[in-house]
Amino acid sequence: MSTAEMDETKLEEFAGRLVGLMNESMLALMMSVGYRTGLFDTLATLPASTSAEVAKAAGLDERYVREWLNAMTVGRFVDYDPDTATYVLPAEHAASLTREAGPGNLARMAQGVALMGGVEDEIVECFKFGGGVPYARFPKFQSVMAELSGQVHDAALIDGELALVEGLIERLRSGIDVCDVGCGQGHAVNLMAKEFPNSRFTGYDFSAEAIAAAQAEAKSLGLTNATFEVKDAATLAGPPKFDFVAVFDAIHDQAKPDAVLCGIADSLKPGGVFLCVDIAGSSHVHNNLDHPMAPMLYSISTFHCMTVSLALDGAGLGTMWGEEKADEMFRAAGFTSVSSTRVPEDIVNVYYVCRKD
Repeated sequence: MSTAEMDETKLEEFAGRLVGLMNESMLALMMSVGYRTGLFDTLATLPASTSAEVAKAAGLDERYVREWLNAMTVGRFVDYDPDTATYVLPAEHAASLTREAGPGNLARMAQGVALMGGVEDEIVECFKFGGGVPYARFPKFQSVMAELSGQVHDAALIDGELALVEGLIERLRSGIDVCDVGCGQGHAVNLMAKEFPNSRFTGYDFSAEAIAAAQAEAKSLGLTNATFEVKDAATLAGPPKFDFVAVFDAIHDQAKPDAVLCGIADSLKPGGVFLCVDIAGSSHVHNNLDHPMAPMLYSISTFHCMTVSLALDGAGLGTMWGEEKADEMFRAAGFTSVSSTRVPEDIVNVYYVCRKD
């Protein structure tokens, strides 16, 4: 198509969108900085303050704080008064940016921008030659994911997530055997173990660093009913030994997700139940056009979830494997009853409750 045949309005609108995209991309990095340095938390406690006052309260360098505040001002995160040279974080913004916001804190998610950008060179090579970027190239991934999942679990695990499984709370109080596959740093296991002392909890993860963190937390809480083991989820198998198995956001990036699901099914006792928490979305891209987080999720898939699986010659399901594919794989693994629902505290995931006959 020649320039003369182009729709000038469409051209200008798209170019304008790209300018906005570049601004928003940089603001995401600054949002991550604001979260990691505690600047959002500090601002939320202060009246209108100068950059020097903000820096002193946060214990940070004033020159960097001033530049960050200016970026936040032009990005419309922070309000600025030129007459007094003071900055203030509106309460309506703090509700999405501070640690006090709990699950409503979206600033934590911005850490992923820098994390994914750090492997861009390797991802470009994968586009050329195939393969994947190994998990070891994401040294901060475990801690970032622990923060993201922790804010949901702290707010909703006991009364929200577990309550989705009919009768489970009562069984946990009586005493059953539970496993969290791909447990990461084990926070969910430790929360459950503390709440339900009559039950026995096991956490598996292939990261020795994550398991060490899980064990340390369990020790600090004085738990005697939580154990953790470095284990490849694809090696799960019978005989049946668990009454309840949970997986939180870990199936889609497995190298062998079919083997993992079959192993989970085999490890369940009669009457056992599997709770799988994973990304909400469709397996078909055209159904995700109006998904509010779809661009981010497909990008995270490219830069992490899909590529770590492909690095192991795995299935490469990707973050947006979707609810249709998930249902198909659950049933292929032997689950005859599959239902799905959501919890208000978790804007990202869908919760599948799976049972065998």
